[in-house]
Amino acid sequence: MGYWVLHVDLDQFIAAVEMLRRPELAGRPVVVGGTGDPTLRGVVATASYAAREFGVRSGMPLRTALKRCPDAVFLAVDKPAYEEASAEVMAVLREFPLVVEVMGWDEAFAGAETDDPEGLATAIQAAVLERTQLACSIGIGDNMLRAKIATEFGKPAGRFRLTKANWDEVMGDRPTQALWGIGAKTARKLADRGLHTVRELAAADPAALAADLGPTMGPYYVQLGRGLGRRIVEGTPWVPRSHGKEVTYQQNLTDWADVRREVADLARAVAVELQEEGRPAARVGVKVRFAPFATHTRSATLPSPTLDPALLETAALEVLDLFRPGRAVRLLGVRAEFERT
Repeated sequence: MGYWVLHVDLDQFIAAVEMLRRPELAGRPVVVGGTGDPTLRGVVATASYAAREFGVRSGMPLRTALKRCPDAVFLAVDKPAYEEASAEVMAVLREFPLVVEVMGWDEAFAGAETDDPEGLATAIQAAVLERTQLACSIGIGDNMLRAKIATEFGKPAGRFRLTKANWDEVMGDRPTQALWGIGAKTARKLADRGLHTVRELAAADPAALAADLGPTMGPYYVQLGRGLGRRIVEGTPWVPRSHGKEVTYQQNLTDWADVRREVADLARAVAVELQEEGRPAARVGVKVRFAPFATHTRSATLPSPTLDPALLETAALEVLDLFRPGRAVRLLGVRAEFERT
């Protein structure tokens, strides 16, 4: 038997949970985000497949989603419901002979010794569907990177195998942004250097990219292009890497004193969560979305990890000072990151 990595990804998870609670919404375009009122400011947390056909995407302003799909049903975010549904799915996975590494509400990696990974994937899908009424797609790979990417080819509710043997055939001609870990900004940097496809990136000289894009990230991007990644799934419990709070304001903040006051309040609210969990913050980040929709983030490492609300507030305000005031603000966020272990 060989060792296989399975990436289990719940299809349209948040929307699917909402449709289970409201069966009459099945098949309809459903958008979840903010308070559920698309006339107020907020962003899309998730959209059902029916809503995505109209161009609605996660992170999009709710008002834009309403314009693109005026017939959609808009619902408020219900975090406890999604946490409960996720826990049920992960409990099902752990009943199989797998090592499960949870990545978030809607996805997990599973490591398995098997000679039939497709058969195992099919059994997992059937069990999850029977027990939770939620559908999932499963990517099968010889490492975690390939399993993660394979999932996209199996959506919705399907399976796909991606390994060293078919990597170039499947991925070679695709743009570098098709790789897990490369976003639009990095893809543009690579394109500026003549690297447009996965195959071109795989053939790049790691030393040259190290000199150009940094000693760590340059070679790392080449590894992504070659489909290299962690092979062994670790069964460590998933814990949040950070806690954060953010607020979208229905009226723009135009006075920087108000911005500072809001950031201080957010920092203290985050500190309450840290104290409840008993995990000190090692780094503090601040997000500012200027009107109309330009989002910027800054962060700083603390001198030492802390749970002290006053220290977190001071640190957040110092990070805020890295922004240039003068523009109207529509969203603020503060995030406290934990030490990596």
